[in-house]
Amino acid sequence: MNRTERLAPLIKDERTNAALGWLLVAFVALVAVESAPEDLVWVTFSAAVVVVVLVPPVAYRNAKAMLPWEVLLLVGLPVFGRAFTAPGLSSDVATYLAVAALALVVAVELDVFTPVSMTNWFAVLFVVITTMAAAGLWAIVQYASDLFLSTTFILPTEPPLTQAQEEAALNALMWDFVAATVAGIGAGLVFVLYFRRRASADLRLPEEVEEVVK
Repeated sequence: MNRTERLAPLIKDERTNAALGWLLVAFVALVAVESAPEDLVWVTFSAAVVVVVLVPPVAYRNAKAMLPWEVLLLVGLPVFGRAFTAPGLSSDVATYLAVAALALVVAVELDVFTPVSMTNWFAVLFVVITTMAAAGLWAIVQYASDLFLSTTFILPTEPPLTQAQEEAALNALMWDFVAATVAGIGAGLVFVLYFRRRASADLRLPEEVEEVVK
């Protein structure tokens, strides 16, 4: 028996999955609290992750009604990477991965915890569009932070900006949207190829939740 086969019962057990899920949620919340004095924008994102992830257990009033721990790990990695690296290091990469992972969480929640049924092509399209929407909202939050908190996420300096600075900021923002879209396509493929075909997330649902969903 190989290592994957030995781990299969572990990751498919609803109690173990819930325990790992709650541990990852607690870790994201802890990172958010720890980063609060330095990076309010990423604290906001971390809080949004926690809120979205906790929708199923709150809605079903069941602590075991958690997303697959793998998807929580994916959405947590950008938060951890942002918290444990030097300021500005890989920030763009973390942003792209973060918005795509959050879109992936929404897609998995709809697929697992609701009667919604999406074809594979529509699932990929849904994740991509959700990623683009999240990237747009993220850009608004960053822009507001630049205006009111004197950060430099989008604007290179405090207004007023020169025309050259405005054009450079706009060009960089457009490339951010392109990169986020590419990340969304990747997240959509992960959703279809892994969470639908291999992970069997439905098998980790408590019986009472599975009956409601069906």
